Amino acid sequence: MAERILVCVAWPYANGSLHLGHIAGANLPADIFARYHRLKGNEIIMVSGSDAHGTPTTIKAEQEGKTPQEIVNYYQQEFLDCWQKLGITFDLFTTTDTQNHTEVAQDIFLRLLEKGYLERQTISQAYCPNCQRFLPDRYVEGTCPHCKSPNARGDQCDACGKLLDTPDLIDARCRVCGTTPVYRDSEQFYFRLPAVRDRLLEWVKQQTHWRTNVLNFTTRYLEEGLIDRAFTRDISWGVPVPVEGFEDKRIYVWFEAVIGYLSATKEWSNLQGEPEKWRDFWQNDSTKSYYFLGKDNIAFHTIIWPAMLMGYGGLNLPYDVPANEFLTIEGRKLSTSQNWAVWLPDYLSRYDPDPLRYLLSVNMPETNDTDFSWREFVRRNNDELVATWGNLVNRVLTLTYRNFDGCVPSPGELDESSQALINATDATLARTDELLYGCHFKEAIKVAMDLAHEANRYLDKTAPWKVIHEDRKAAADSLYTAIQIISALRTVLYPFLPFSCQKLHEMLGFNGNIEDQGWNLQTVPPGQKLQSPQPLFTKLDEKVADEEYARLRATD
Repeated sequence: MAERILVCVAWPYANGSLHLGHIAGANLPADIFARYHRLKGNEIIMVSGSDAHGTPTTIKAEQEGKTPQEIVNYYQQEFLDCWQKLGITFDLFTTTDTQNHTEVAQDIFLRLLEKGYLERQTISQAYCPNCQRFLPDRYVEGTCPHCKSPNARGDQCDACGKLLDTPDLIDARCRVCGTTPVYRDSEQFYFRLPAVRDRLLEWVKQQTHWRTNVLNFTTRYLEEGLIDRAFTRDISWGVPVPVEGFEDKRIYVWFEAVIGYLSATKEWSNLQGEPEKWRDFWQNDSTKSYYFLGKDNIAFHTIIWPAMLMGYGGLNLPYDVPANEFLTIEGRKLSTSQNWAVWLPDYLSRYDPDPLRYLLSVNMPETNDTDFSWREFVRRNNDELVATWGNLVNRVLTLTYRNFDGCVPSPGELDESSQALINATDATLARTDELLYGCHFKEAIKVAMDLAHEANRYLDKTAPWKVIHEDRKAAADSLYTAIQIISALRTVLYPFLPFSCQKLHEMLGFNGNIEDQGWNLQTVPPGQKLQSPQPLFTKLDEKVADEEYARLRATD
C-alpha cells in the first residue's frame, strides 16, 4: 500500500551562494530520499525555499548598496539553477517573500495569540547609538557565555549550538560599526515555550526511531528547561506583525521561516489546482513528514516548530528529523566569512554532478562530522566511479555490443555462480530498501557498491573477453548475468546517481525514465537492442586535486 510522505528541507538564507555544507547537510539526503520514495510509488512532495527575511539578507543588501528584494531575487534564481544542474528535485522551491507565506505566517501568529501562547513583554533591546537603530539579534556579535566562542551572534552560538538572547553576549558589539550597543525598552511578543515543555518532552521520548544525536540533543535541551522566546523584533524587512500598534515590527525569522514548510505545501497545492490538497500532508495521521537539516538547526525543528504546531493545533508533528552533522573542508571548519568553502556554482561550472553526489553520499556526515578534500574527490571518482562501477558497465556492454549484434545474448542454463550472483540482486534491493527507508544513505550506497565489486570479481573469473572465441555460449551466459546485475544497480543507485543511471537506462535499451519502472528488479530480456555504449564517468587528472586546493587557498 502506497504511503504519503512530506519531505521538508532547511531553507538557505538568500544572502550568498550555496556551498557543499548545504548539500551534504540537507539537500542531497533529502533528494536521495525523495527519489527513492518516487521509485517506490509513494505519494511524496519535497518542499523548501529561500529564507528571504533573515537579517543576513539585510546585511548583504547594505554591504552591496542594494535592496533586500534585489538580493533575494538574485540568489533565488541562482539556487534554482543549482538545483537543476545538481539534480535536486524539489516539487516546489519557493521563497518566504510571497503573499501566501505572509498570510500563513500571520494566521499562525494570530492563532497562537488567541490561544494564549503569545504575550506582550517589554524588554531591554540592543540599540546602536552610532547607527541610531535597534539591532536585530544577528546585528550583534560577542563572546558566547557558554563556550566562550568569540564570534557568537545575538540569536545563537554556532560553536556550541546554544540559543541566545543579545543580553547574554559578553563584550557585545554592533556588527556594522563595532560600537558597544546600549539597551532601550521595546515591547515585543514572546512565545511561552514553558507552557508546552512537558508535552514536548513526552512526545520526544516516544521518537525512538530518531537518530541518537538528534534525540539526545533534544531531550537534554528540554530537560534543562525552556524560557520564553521573542516572537517579534524591531526590523523593517519581513512579515509584518498583524496587531495594531506593532505595524513597524516583524515576526522573528526563526519562527517565521519554519512556517515556510506549511506555506510552501499550500502554495504547491494551489499550483496543482487543488487548493485543499495540502491537508493530506498536514492533517492526515497516516502521512509521515521528514525534516532534513544540519545539526545547528535541530532545536528549531524538534522544539520550536513542534511547539508552534502543538499550540496551533490540528497539524501533523514531525515524524523524523534526520539531521546531519557538519562537513569540514580540507580538515578545517567550513567558514563562509573566511571564504573557506567549496561553492556549488563554482563546482558545477567545471565538473559533472554525479561524482559530487557520490562522494557526499559515501562520506555523508550522518552521525559525525566528515571532511571533503579535493584529493579524496579525485580518488573516489577515478577508483570507484570510473574503475569499479563505470568499468563494469563499459566492459560488459561494449563486449556484448560488439559480439552479439548489439543485443542482449540468450543464455543457456546458468551455472551455480551465475545464478547466485543474480540471486544476490534480490538481497541488495531488499537491504538498500530497508536502509533508504530508515535514512541510512551512507550504508545504502555501500551495499550497492559491494554488489558492483562482486560483479567485477565474477567477470574476472569468467573472463568472457577470453572465452568468446572458444566457448560462445559460456561468454553469453557470463555477459547476460552481468547485464542483469548492471540493471539492478541502475535502480538502486538511481537515487544517488540520477544522471549516469538514466544514461545507463537508455544504453540498456529501455525507454522513458527510471522512475517509471518502480523500485523493482527489471530483467533485461534476451534480444533487447542496446544503444552504443558510452563511458558513464570521466577520469580526472590527479593534478586537479592540487589545482583546486590552490584555488581554495587563494581565496582564503
